[in-house]
Amino acid sequence: MSDGLELNGRRALVTGGTQGIGEAVVARLREAGAKVLTTARTRPAELREVDLFVAADIATAEGCAIVASAVRERLGGVDIIVHVVGGSAAPAGGFAVLDDKQWQRALDQNLFPAVRLDRALLPAMLEQRAGVIIHITSIQRQLPLPDATIAYAAAKAALSNYSKGLSKEVGPKGIRVVRVSPGWVETEAAVRLVKELAKKAGTDYEGARKGLMDSMGGIPIGRPARPKEVADLVAFLASPRAASITGTEYVIDGGTIPTA
Repeated sequence: MSDGLELNGRRALVTGGTQGIGEAVVARLREAGAKVLTTARTRPAELREVDLFVAADIATAEGCAIVASAVRERLGGVDIIVHVVGGSAAPAGGFAVLDDKQWQRALDQNLFPAVRLDRALLPAMLEQRAGVIIHITSIQRQLPLPDATIAYAAAKAALSNYSKGLSKEVGPKGIRVVRVSPGWVETEAAVRLVKELAKKAGTDYEGARKGLMDSMGGIPIGRPARPKEVADLVAFLASPRAASITGTEYVIDGGTIPTA
């Protein structure tokens, strides 16, 4: 199947591809004709493409090695890498409650998986002198929320900086490296969070949703982004239609960041 993006037969790895943005990216790339291997820490209950999933914790070096090996064995190489995996489980309370373990966990979740997998898979891309790497960053790299996610924001800023540096090194060798920076995306996890906030505040879903948007400084379009909207952008950037695009970052936040 193809929709004009010219991804038929392309081999892709999408990390964190069983829920949220990652799940949408997997579906979109497959819709465009790519063969997509995905990974997460646990195997989903319903899994159609069993051979195209590998269970691994890529917050560890061992997990990244397992995934890289699966890419070579099951895909025979890779043309597209989309690093989606990331997140934060830090407690609220600002910088004082974030000890060394919390900071290390933020880096392990949001920076090192991309560094390690790129290091493992880029040599083959360089040999074929073709490939696309897309790093999913976050608007928090520019607009950090200090109460709970300052370590996450710093790790995403590091990921963005690393991505830019990598693009300069491998761009002349045929590899494009691009960043996608989402704001608030209304994933299933985000919906659960809003429902919890609504319950605690004694309001309805829409009220809690608006309150959360207001806490971010507002979203001019009046709603969060949808996972499929992020996936559509990723699919375009991974395609030959974006052949001249590398080394830059695309913000998809509904206008949340007030300056360009």
